[in-house]
Amino acid sequence: MLDSYIRPMIDPPLNAAAVRLARTGVTANTLTAIGLGFSLCAFAALAFQAYGLAILFVVISRLMDGLDGPLARQSQATDLGGYFDIVSDFIFYSGVVFFFAVGRPEGALSAAFLVFSFMGTASSFLAYAIIAAKRGINHEKQGRKSFFYLKGITEGTETISLLIFICVFPDMFAWAAYIFGGLCWLTTLGRTVQAVKDFKPV
Repeated sequence: MLDSYIRPMIDPPLNAAAVRLARTGVTANTLTAIGLGFSLCAFAALAFQAYGLAILFVVISRLMDGLDGPLARQSQATDLGGYFDIVSDFIFYSGVVFFFAVGRPEGALSAAFLVFSFMGTASSFLAYAIIAAKRGINHEKQGRKSFFYLKGITEGTETISLLIFICVFPDMFAWAAYIFGGLCWLTTLGRTVQAVKDFKPV
C-alpha cells in the first residue's frame, strides 16, 4: 500500500548508488548474496533475543535488496537474478518470524499464523505475476522488474515496518502478528478479486 509512495523517495538515491557500484564491478547477484548473508545474521540475533543487532542486520539486508535491482539495470537484468532476488526475499520475511519464535517459543502459535498468512500474499503475488507475464501485461509504470508487482495492503514497506516493530516491542509480537496476518489475508482476497477481473477467459 505504501510502496508506491515510498519508491519515488528512495529510488533516486538507490539509482545513484547503483551507478557508482557498477563502476566497481560489483554484480547484482553479489549484493543479493550479501543481503541474504545479513538476513542469516538477523536470524541468529533474533534467536538470541539480541533485538538491537537484529534491527541493524534487517536494515542492511533490505538495503542490499533495494540496491540489487537498480544495479542489475545498470548492466543487464537477468531472469536468474530475479529468481535469486525473490527467493532470498521470501526466506528473509519468513525467517525473521520463525527465528523470533525460536528466541521466544511462547510466541510460536502467533508466528505460525503470520507465516501462514505470508503464504497467502506470496502465492497470490507470484501466481498473478506468472499469468501477467503469460498475457504480456505491462508493468513498466512500476519500473523494469523481473515480476509484475500487484499492489496490496501489506507490501514490502509494511512488512519491513512490522519486522522492525516486533524487534523494538517484542512483547507485542502476538498482537502484531495476528493483526498483520489478518491484513495479509485481506491483501490475498483483494489480489484474488483483481485476478478474477483481469484473467477472465477471452
